[in-house]
Amino acid sequence: MTLFQSRSFPALASLLAAAGLVLAGCSSGGWTLPGQGSVAGLPAVASAPTASTPPARGPFVAAANPLAVEAGLKVLRDGGSAVDAAVAIQAVLGLVEPQSSGLGGGAFMMVFDARTGEVTSYDGRETAPAAATPDLFLENGRTMGFGDAVLSGRSTGVPGAVAMLAMAQSAHGRLAWRDLFGDAGRLARDGFVVSPRLAGMIAINRGQARSRWATAYFTKPDGTRYGAGDLLRNPAYAETVAELAAGGADAWYRGRIAREIAATVAEEPRPGTLTVEDIAAYRPIERGALCRPYRVYIVCVPPPPSSGVAVLQLLAMAERTPDIEDGPDSAAAWTAFAQLQRLMYADRDRYVGDPGFVGVPVQGLLDPDYVAARAALAQGLTGAATAGTPPGGVIFGADATQEPSGTSHFVVVDEAGNAVSMTTTVESVFGSGRMAAGFFLNNQLTDFSFQPLRADVGPMANAVAAGKRPRSSMSPAIILDRDGRLVGALGSPGGTSILAYNAKALIAVLDWDLSMQAAFDLPNLVAKGDGFGADTDRFPSALRAALAERGVTLRPNASENSGLHGAIWRQGPTGWAWDGGADDRREGVARTQ
Repeated sequence: MTLFQSRSFPALASLLAAAGLVLAGCSSGGWTLPGQGSVAGLPAVASAPTASTPPARGPFVAAANPLAVEAGLKVLRDGGSAVDAAVAIQAVLGLVEPQSSGLGGGAFMMVFDARTGEVTSYDGRETAPAAATPDLFLENGRTMGFGDAVLSGRSTGVPGAVAMLAMAQSAHGRLAWRDLFGDAGRLARDGFVVSPRLAGMIAINRGQARSRWATAYFTKPDGTRYGAGDLLRNPAYAETVAELAAGGADAWYRGRIAREIAATVAEEPRPGTLTVEDIAAYRPIERGALCRPYRVYIVCVPPPPSSGVAVLQLLAMAERTPDIEDGPDSAAAWTAFAQLQRLMYADRDRYVGDPGFVGVPVQGLLDPDYVAARAALAQGLTGAATAGTPPGGVIFGADATQEPSGTSHFVVVDEAGNAVSMTTTVESVFGSGRMAAGFFLNNQLTDFSFQPLRADVGPMANAVAAGKRPRSSMSPAIILDRDGRLVGALGSPGGTSILAYNAKALIAVLDWDLSMQAAFDLPNLVAKGDGFGADTDRFPSALRAALAERGVTLRPNASENSGLHGAIWRQGPTGWAWDGGADDRREGVARTQ
């Protein structure tokens, strides 16, 4: 008996109808929001798909490490599906990019099924153990220091990435599960070349990189740390992926690996309460997809506890903000983008949490009248925005949860046109710094609010609770045309800045008609609270000066930088093809062969 069974998936039209969208009853096939006219009449960019556009098909893979990209393409060449390739990619990323994601972490996956036209999401977010309480990160009535919390056993939730992949692969896979781990096992056994980015993380002289587990793994026999170009082997990881390949998710969640995870979490300092029973009880969730029209497209993201709803809210506000259309050289456009972010983050921080524990007003946050009212506030903002009151919203305390660096994103399209957009994480760099069975364990529970209550408004939507999933900024996107056909996919790491990075890329590609790579290369601008973090060196001096005149004074971005990966189906000089991109702030590549 397998631990996870396949699930049925509602059709895209049903998903949109349930979300308050209806398919316009006209030959144009445009999408209509309640209370608005069809967007079908909006002018399309020159390369936008039309009824005569050939179906978007692969192979295509974009990910943050060339070894992972090759593993995915190999699976596609062997006849595997996009989800099959995703399993192989994650297994390799967990080895060669352990600072960002791994088998000990969690993920959100969006899947487009080319045969049925269905879009769905898989929630592999970690869960708090059964013994977790709202005061998990309080000591003697005071909030723990963030660094102490990360390095503690209390920070680790039940890893969900493996379970999620197993569920998705049982529904969408074409190859045998056991055949998807060959590259990961070989690289772990024979060794892989340490990349410059990994070497930089290994060289960090504090925190998780200096835990006793990381020190043991990253120290060579001569006592020096591994550096760029060195060959690093991980026999424990090779053993784990061999066991996972042979026994599937049952072996992972009910056997030796689970026992090693629980034992590591129970070690000092500040041991956690995660048990083998917690691990065995974990279940991923198929949640359907949250889809909304944007211009002549449809953008689909995961529902909460992902913050995809916030990206859709920003896009909806952008449609009501003419300055956005001025393009990437316009100070007015960047100012508008920043102000809309402030409004988006204020709402996200107050209302989004695990829907199994709190009522998240998804429909209210996307209500046309509410969105219009929020967008109208942008021009007059002079500092941090306050949260609004969307229809159906229950007031919670505004959350100041930190989401540090330690995430990755990849996109896959197979030859049949099935697609995966997946964001995956161990939360911080090397997660909690603790290792079990050859991989790092997540510190995902530090994504919960450390303070469970606020005196002025009461409980936090994102407070700790047993079995609860922490709110996440991960928001992988699938892009469709107005007829529900695949057009593209993208996503990024970046902690709380993920929402800004994904929105920037979507606007740059869908509004400004930039290539995917040019969209990713644009400077990042993150506006949360009363400041403006940015890739200051990427903004031309004249544009920076024009922004400053508008009150947007840029400072270096303090959050994790972007790692955007994705593609858009466009007509080029030789016909329709994938216009792919890989963020040059990371080490990834985008390939079709």
